[in-house]
Amino acid sequence: MEYKKIKDANIIINKSSYLVTNPENYKNKWHEVFGNNNPIHLELGMGRGDFIINMAMAYPKINFIGLEISDSQMVKAVERLVNKKLPNLKLINADAINIPNIFGKEIDTIYLTFSEPWPKKIDEKKRFTHVSFLKLYDRIFKRHKHIILKTDNKGFFAYSLETLSQYWYSFERVSLDLHHNEIPIPNIMTDFEKRYYEEGRPIYYLDAVFKE
Repeated sequence: MEYKKIKDANIIINKSSYLVTNPENYKNKWHEVFGNNNPIHLELGMGRGDFIINMAMAYPKINFIGLEISDSQMVKAVERLVNKKLPNLKLINADAINIPNIFGKEIDTIYLTFSEPWPKKIDEKKRFTHVSFLKLYDRIFKRHKHIILKTDNKGFFAYSLETLSQYWYSFERVSLDLHHNEIPIPNIMTDFEKRYYEEGRPIYYLDAVFKE
């Protein structure tokens, strides 16, 4: 997906107290960064930050980290955080493929919210639910492996159901239309999700745990 480039985006985000620069220095030390032993939840591809910021506001006893490769996208999150005090939130500007260099076995939950679906077969390995990424997640999950995914892309959702099940994940919840589910599922919307909801698109959802 193409995003508008923002001039001096890197300089802007680096001024934010929420951004963790040189995150590799804190591998196995993230509880020290937050100053507590609360669970740590990680969103890969946080975009403009609507989801991770609102999650941090809603659940103060959970530590949240938003990771995003695009500094231009992260600018929007940094702007939203001006004058906000969220000690349970940190941001990282990095490629998701580098997460084993950033975290030890410290993560309790991973969120994949409207990830790039990479529909072409040649790009399959870039999908966040490709087996190569699932193996990376193994290296950073603390104990139990827990992935929550939301997408508007039916093909990516079907692919994710298949790859996760083949990797021995089981599904606590699955919805083919999150906002019209028979049993309501607690949900905080992303920026994209708000737009898609207004357009009437179904939102696909899964909550997966690894079979021990």
